[in-house]
Amino acid sequence: MARRLFVFGLGYSAGALVRHLRNAAPGADGGAERWVVAGTSRSEEGVTALAHSRIAAYRFDNKLPLNAAGLGALGQATHILSSVPPDASGDPVLATHGDAIANSGATWIGYLSTTGVYGDTGGAWVDERAPAQPSGPRGERRAVAERAWLALRDGAAPVHVFRIAGIYGPGRNALAQLRAGAARRTDKPGHMFSRIHVADIAAALAASMARPNPGAIYNLCDDRPAPGPDVVTFAAGLLGVEPPPLVPFDKAELSAMAASFYADNRRVRNERIKQELGVRLTYPDFEAGLRALYEAGEGA
Repeated sequence: MARRLFVFGLGYSAGALVRHLRNAAPGADGGAERWVVAGTSRSEEGVTALAHSRIAAYRFDNKLPLNAAGLGALGQATHILSSVPPDASGDPVLATHGDAIANSGATWIGYLSTTGVYGDTGGAWVDERAPAQPSGPRGERRAVAERAWLALRDGAAPVHVFRIAGIYGPGRNALAQLRAGAARRTDKPGHMFSRIHVADIAAALAASMARPNPGAIYNLCDDRPAPGPDVVTFAAGLLGVEPPPLVPFDKAELSAMAASFYADNRRVRNERIKQELGVRLTYPDFEAGLRALYEAGEGA
């Protein structure tokens, strides 16, 4: 029997989930479980690209609600995922289609958030029990959106929140940045980043879909937070090139967006996805992830 996944904002991470589900091993009855996938994009070009991947695709953004066909696909979904970020006006998915989602028959609803909701801990470790104390407007919007998703149908909807660390994977990694001449090493002593390979995001989401726990919040990150320069240095070693010079943070001339990532310093724990969902990370640290990407031809 087919399961039906509807994704608001079917981009990089959600695309990895779709591939993971479609490539899953056959079930106990010997037949691979079939997934029917529908999703949205903000552009006509995105809709066309999704359609080429055998995905029923619809336009959606904060000014363009789903059309009748899109609403029909949403109504048939057994699983719903949103990766659309909130803006200054709030969460556009909930504002436009919150009632339809809350009243759907979906058995699993996922919302992709960010570990940025924890704010700055001065490098201390945090897990899902830590309070959301975002230090900037983007984190504040995410925290508000999380609460709104969890409150769907007075908290009775099967919503799961995933707080994701820095994402890397094919086409989006330090190897590709080095080859493009875009890699930087910014030195802010003591500053740590948590990150996760996109394939491990997909595996964790699929594990949650198989073991629903409505109301749960999960951190998605690997086992080893590390300073940003360490990642670039390791990638340069794989490529056999000199890493870019180390530039002090106060002289780095970062964009406002880039600088905002250095405002918070924290280490994020991931035990819950392992203990509750049985997740075993394929890439437990950036070295394993980058080495696999290099061996697959990234940066060539």
